[in-house]
Amino acid sequence: MIVYTAKKSQFLDDVLTNDIENIVLRNVKRKLNKGVSPSEIKSWASSLVYMDRILQDTAIPDDCGIAIEYQIPQTGKRIDFIISGQSEEKKDSVILIELKQWSEAKLTSKDSIVETFVGGRIGEHTHPSYQAWSYATLLQGFNEVAYTQEIGLHPCAYLHNYAADNVIKNAFYSEYIQKAPVFLKADALKLREFIKKHVRYGDKSDVLFRIENGRIRPSKLLADCISKMIRGNEEFIMVDDQKVIFENAVALAKRSSSQNKKVLIVKGGPGTGKSVVAINLLVTLTKLGLMTQYVSKNAAPRAVYEARLTGTLKATEIRNLFRGSGGFIDTPENEFDALIVDEAHRLNRFSGLFGNLGDNQIREIINASKFSVFFIDEDQRVTLKDIGRVEEIEMWAYKTDAEVTVLELNSQFRCNGSDGYLAWLDNLLQIRDTVNDDIRDLEYDFRVMPNPSALRDIIFEKNKERNRARMVAGYCWKWPSKKDKSAYDIEFPEYDFRMKWNLTEDGSVWIISPNSVNEVGCIHTCQGLEADYIGVIVGGDLIVRNGVVVTDASKRASSDNSVKGYKSLIKHNKNQALTQLDLIIKNTYRTLMTRGMKGCYVYFTDKEAEEYFKAALE
Repeated sequence: MIVYTAKKSQFLDDVLTNDIENIVLRNVKRKLNKGVSPSEIKSWASSLVYMDRILQDTAIPDDCGIAIEYQIPQTGKRIDFIISGQSEEKKDSVILIELKQWSEAKLTSKDSIVETFVGGRIGEHTHPSYQAWSYATLLQGFNEVAYTQEIGLHPCAYLHNYAADNVIKNAFYSEYIQKAPVFLKADALKLREFIKKHVRYGDKSDVLFRIENGRIRPSKLLADCISKMIRGNEEFIMVDDQKVIFENAVALAKRSSSQNKKVLIVKGGPGTGKSVVAINLLVTLTKLGLMTQYVSKNAAPRAVYEARLTGTLKATEIRNLFRGSGGFIDTPENEFDALIVDEAHRLNRFSGLFGNLGDNQIREIINASKFSVFFIDEDQRVTLKDIGRVEEIEMWAYKTDAEVTVLELNSQFRCNGSDGYLAWLDNLLQIRDTVNDDIRDLEYDFRVMPNPSALRDIIFEKNKERNRARMVAGYCWKWPSKKDKSAYDIEFPEYDFRMKWNLTEDGSVWIISPNSVNEVGCIHTCQGLEADYIGVIVGGDLIVRNGVVVTDASKRASSDNSVKGYKSLIKHNKNQALTQLDLIIKNTYRTLMTRGMKGCYVYFTDKEAEEYFKAALE
């Protein structure tokens, strides 16, 4: 989606009104249904005037296209400024410009990372050339027009306040500067020549229109790409905070030792790329000769990754890469160079089938490794046993004299890259108050279905595309099919609907099994994984009464261990227990409703909940 688009002549006129920032702001509110910070408005007022000066050259055609704030499909990333036209050879050409207000920066020893002042503080950020190149790569990866048609993409960065020094153009960053030239304060004429080199004629073939309306290419799923990643292929270009966190983790791993233990905590919500960074780390640190393992409490991600690696590596090699979080009870201190813990919010205190082994999984993991990385989203704790909290990890790290670093992932690559959808969902589930009350313009397919059969039918239809649509449900139905193969678990006779839980044959690899669309998954076999489309059956554990979301753990099936022991907790401390149970149930449905990259379809067994969500959509 392009926030602002015009011909060059119109853009120059809009700047001349001295109101260009408000023109862009009105388009942001109308098209993206969101507000922006005062600093971003100020940046438009400044940077777009500089681009006006650059374009004041008759050799740059008046009918070339200008786009401001193009949102890259399936991400939350926006390209600042685009110029479209045709080259000297009359071929379609697009210049992608990353605009920066920076006036100074510092070198680092980390690939593509600089230090500079942004958002009121000094922090690490990707080099502007890396950012411009990575955004161009994302555009080409997600937009079919940019990928299949002969359109030249030419990324660059323009730091119009930055005086030349030995930082931004330092040879250390030359790899990315060659891919995307960086122009500084004194380079205005050079940027103008760069534009004239690639855009000699106007946009004769509506390149911007074709890109904005181009078909979105099927997105990659991490599980499908893991074998190529293990072999060294760069399947996912890490952008912005993903790249910063990855480089910090590599640097910390290199510096860690038995006498200098380090712990990195990475906070990030659904779809921010936690698992992508984790797997990239596993590959990179292993190549560096560091004994590294990927760790998760939930068996499903490990099982899926291991299944995808079968045939690529020997079985023993695969087993040495992955381990459950309860596997470090008797591990000698500092045996591993690095342990990468995904879905760390799911860690438990005790281990073993009966929960009678070890004393604390967080302590055991930190003890076993010189360097530990914990990827965590506290809003995805979904059982009473989940102890994964930032404070808990910090406590055990300090007890072992480990140095702690806390970083945060914000990049969004799920729910069509919409942070707005996540905020809307949190608001509706009454997990937290947000200002997001409308998702109609977010290009995410969310629907409330009238009955479970309609939900099943649309998932079956979507699954024909790429076998990437699945049904899931809250654990409110018992599991008779476990013992009786002819029995069904989830039944709605009035709607001619009956299906089985997935928990028997496919188990942890349910989400990738060819025929598992005919079964219903649960939180335990989809958390940490993703599909293109997800269909969610919301049971009686979440209802709405008079506009209030009400949860009831007693409606969970007796076979669900997520809330096992809740009755005794209520007897001990009723208010605390009910608060904890309320959060677990809401987190469960939040997690289920964010598994779909392109769409989510929901059926509510409670009519008032159905009407509540339908009203929110209207």
